[in-house]
Amino acid sequence: MSDTWTPQSWREKPAKHIPDYPDAEKLADVEKTLAGYPPLVFAGEARQLKADLAEVAEGRAFLLQGGDCAESFAEFHPDNIRDTFRVLLQMAVVLTFAAGSPVVKVGRIAGQFAKPRSAPTETQGDVTLPSYFGDNINGIEFVAAQRVPDAERQLRAYSQAASTLNLLRAFAQGGYADLNFVHRWNMGFVADSPEGHRYEELATRISETLEFMKACGIDATSSPQLQATDFYTSHEALLLGYEQAMTRIDSTTGDWYDTSAHMLWIGDRTRHPDAAHVEFMKGIKNPIAMKCGPSLEPDELVRLCDVLNPDNEPGRLTLIARFGAEKVGDGLPPLIRAVEREGKKVIWSCDPMHGNTIKATNGYKTRPVDRILKEVQDFMAVHRAEGTHAGGVHFEMTGSDVTECLGGAIEVTEESLSDRYHTH
Repeated sequence: MSDTWTPQSWREKPAKHIPDYPDAEKLADVEKTLAGYPPLVFAGEARQLKADLAEVAEGRAFLLQGGDCAESFAEFHPDNIRDTFRVLLQMAVVLTFAAGSPVVKVGRIAGQFAKPRSAPTETQGDVTLPSYFGDNINGIEFVAAQRVPDAERQLRAYSQAASTLNLLRAFAQGGYADLNFVHRWNMGFVADSPEGHRYEELATRISETLEFMKACGIDATSSPQLQATDFYTSHEALLLGYEQAMTRIDSTTGDWYDTSAHMLWIGDRTRHPDAAHVEFMKGIKNPIAMKCGPSLEPDELVRLCDVLNPDNEPGRLTLIARFGAEKVGDGLPPLIRAVEREGKKVIWSCDPMHGNTIKATNGYKTRPVDRILKEVQDFMAVHRAEGTHAGGVHFEMTGSDVTECLGGAIEVTEESLSDRYHTH
């Protein structure tokens, strides 16, 4: 890291996808207020996550990262937090049991509010307004007053993130994650589906294994990891003023940590080596990630690895591939080969969501589940062919009963998309 880096040095670089606030003084006041708020996470937790991710980088563990496309103020409810946590537990226990590998669980939660958009404006009929960029920036309602960026929304986002983290810590350490409850994690709305039955069969096998272990003297008393789990948070570091305000010096090491989340990532639209988002992320000591799409050239990827992880530290940098089911087979191998050629220590994770978005005939943006699965399968196949470790998956997902992807366990059709289409 350059000796000239500071939490605000990003302001000297070109910054894309950051909103233009009409009231600069109000924005400065909000950022000053946030800078005086308590940290949401702690440096020691971020270091523990980096250590866990180092195991993934060395091929000894697997990364499961997932959560809402964008958190919202309107859908903030403890049941929604619980259900997202619960489905991540389900996914993790299936992966752990099937692969015999530790799973590092990272939620896309407690801060995933802001979203880059492909267009700065949205038109409905004869009216054109600024696009919706996430609840911590503006409102989703197609009304002029709601679409004006409002800095005070960041304070509400901080408050919601703090409450979410409080509940997640209670779930993770307070007994809800106890493996003896594995049957209770099944979602009622898929329980009667073929996938629900498969999960119940696996849960029964796990319960039988736990009974055997208990008979051998291994239970929650002797092995407390059976009743608790480590759970971390992450979001895209898009709104850099907010991230700067949450960046603090760790009193034990003297290093800078962004205390808004354990892990932050750079999006596919903001990963330019000489731009603001890369400048900010290179200086914080959190584990970080970067989206890698079809437009990323191998040489640029190597350059970004040098900038973001100059010490080549395992667990520091995760590369999240997001190509689309039809492109991953051709697009991913050159990137892997460039990284391997240069000896870079990275985690490769698969985001099968963002390259597989389509618009249904009735106008709804959606993703076919079969394309999502194909991208994951092809991602795994590429790594097998290259002799590298397919280190993780990154899903947009929810524990709520929604109809937003085509197909899946309950065979959602285009006609039924509108039944429970809640995505922001």
